[in-house]
Amino acid sequence: MKTLIIYESAHHGNTEKIAKAMAGVLEADLLMPDEIDAKILLEYDLIGFGSGIYFGKHHKRLLAFIDSLPKLNKKGFIFSTKGGTPTWLNHKKLKKKLSEKGFDIVKEFSCKGFDTFGMLKYIGGINKNRPNEKDLEKAKIFAKELSVLQPSNKEIN
Repeated sequence: MKTLIIYESAHHGNTEKIAKAMAGVLEADLLMPDEIDAKILLEYDLIGFGSGIYFGKHHKRLLAFIDSLPKLNKKGFIFSTKGGTPTWLNHKKLKKKLSEKGFDIVKEFSCKGFDTFGMLKYIGGINKNRPNEKDLEKAKIFAKELSVLQPSNKEIN
């Protein structure tokens, strides 16, 4: 199964750590939205989409990239790193956009990430040292489950 992971990791490298952990298990290609010509998506069987969460949604560059896509019939998965909001709420907008583009979302993953956005910078941030080894191991387990494509909407937090 040929896999691509598309991610945006803008501040502390939280999402990049998770994307690389998953890519190692899946032997996936890793690209950021501004590095992709949408035509290459046709070459992949499974495509992951992830970023940090900003005000309850994924990064604007990832969302804009998805808006630019043609309708595809592909299997996909969603992942994120976050300060603390619930996963189901954070993934809602991205999941809707991907469904409208013909993606069958087979799984979702989210974990805490170091966050110094806005007022949090004045207190030194939250979730220091996250994602940690335990989070990375959970991401690898998630990827192993994807590698055998056991479709479900089970979340791993």
